[in-house]
Amino acid sequence: MSYIILAILFLLSGFFMKVSDDFFDEMQDLKFASIFGVLCGLASAFAAVNDVGAAYIFIAIPIGNFLALKIDGIHHIITLAVFIVICLICGIPDLSLVVLLICVLAALSDEIGHETIHKVTDDTFLNLFFEYRFVMKIVILLLALSGAFSIWVFVFFILFEMAYLFGEIIFEKLILKKES
Repeated sequence: MSYIILAILFLLSGFFMKVSDDFFDEMQDLKFASIFGVLCGLASAFAAVNDVGAAYIFIAIPIGNFLALKIDGIHHIITLAVFIVICLICGIPDLSLVVLLICVLAALSDEIGHETIHKVTDDTFLNLFFEYRFVMKIVILLLALSGAFSIWVFVFFILFEMAYLFGEIIFEKLILKKES
């Protein structure tokens, strides 16, 4: 798969993930949350079946969220089902269990830190570090530098994160504003 297509899939996945969550969390709109969840599942799965680095990331994120008890809506189950079905049909690249475990622990650390750090400290650095989920970013960078996968996967993961933030901005500025 070309890097341009892979970059687009990471962007779409991040954007759709955030919009799906916001439709469910902010508006209790299961229909749109599920539609955007399906789109997220499709983009994530097509990236995962075509690139080992994407597979590590897009498998680790839902496992980390599951372990952190963050799978909190049917839209998450629908998204996960779409992802799993595509991965089962198309197959995923061979993965190192150690690298996958490292990615899962990073995702889990980010989710737990994101939910709890502001409750236990006023430290600005730590609060920002976990607010923007930097554990996974650092781990993906280190894994890319160690040769577990291409450095481009790290770049695409940053694009994923930027698209996630862009999804939040779009949702707040356009969708919530329309509802007001």
